[in-house]
Amino acid sequence: MLNRNAEALFWVGRYMERAENHARLIDVHYHLQHEDSKLSASIADTDGIGKWGAIVEALGSMPAYERHYEQYSELNVLKYVTLDRDHPNSLVACVNHARGNLRTLREKVPSELWDVVNAFYLWLRDKKPEDWIQESPHHFFQRIKEWAALFQGIAQSVMPRENEWHFIECGRYLERAENTLRILRSASGVFPEEEGGASAYPYLQAVLKSVSGYQAFRRYYADGMSVAAIIEFLVLHPAFPRSLHFSLQALDDHLQGIAFQDAQLKAAHTKIIRQTSKLIAEVSCLEREELLLDTDGFLITDLLASCQQLGHGFAQTFFRRGEASA
Repeated sequence: MLNRNAEALFWVGRYMERAENHARLIDVHYHLQHEDSKLSASIADTDGIGKWGAIVEALGSMPAYERHYEQYSELNVLKYVTLDRDHPNSLVACVNHARGNLRTLREKVPSELWDVVNAFYLWLRDKKPEDWIQESPHHFFQRIKEWAALFQGIAQSVMPRENEWHFIECGRYLERAENTLRILRSASGVFPEEEGGASAYPYLQAVLKSVSGYQAFRRYYADGMSVAAIIEFLVLHPAFPRSLHFSLQALDDHLQGIAFQDAQLKAAHTKIIRQTSKLIAEVSCLEREELLLDTDGFLITDLLASCQQLGHGFAQTFFRRGEASA
């Protein structure tokens, strides 16, 4: 398989997962801000950017936002992170990038994948923030997640388990690992100091709902709702499909499934597998106490940097730079 095709497939997986996960990240902030008045007041002026600026900060795009908007208002922020075509990681831009990459592969992948991504983009392109903010932002983000799930379901159902499949899934799980860490990092700054109090519950519940993990969490932890338990669940749980451990293990499985004939490429392939296995081992050795003591988020930030290094290693191993939209 040509490396430009591999890169395009990898980024199709990443961009579709990114659109879904950004919807989740935005939704959790929306929950945190509207769950009750005390919560809204507590984060209303974080670092002087206001509660809506926290969403832009979580996505790492504050300088770009401030070049285009004068203030952090609800309408401006939600427009920027969802429908602003000048923002390369807005929801509409992510879906458009996935669509552009998939267009170059229409002879390589089932036509159903193109149909759903194209329909997703056309649906999203026609939306206006003034309309869905008035109607229900939560419903809008739920529809984003449903479109992404439709894409994933079709891919699972019809794609042959060959290199093309594995590259899409590698992109998906690497993106998922990074975004789970971003959700934890963005939420950790607003966790209440007294987590056992009744006021803590909306914060904790919102984080779990942002990854559709509330019911799964309750199955394993019952009423043990705490910051430590949630971080342990989202980082270390081997069976929850949005935990860091599960995502990295799935990434490793799909890396192992990629097959090459070229000896030099096989050696590079083995190196990236070793890099992934090393990160899995580091995560597996983490203790709950280590995660709980990470009050400043340094450990989560380091794990995120390690995932990003995997992305760089993936590009150096498999791709020719500049040939696919990334």
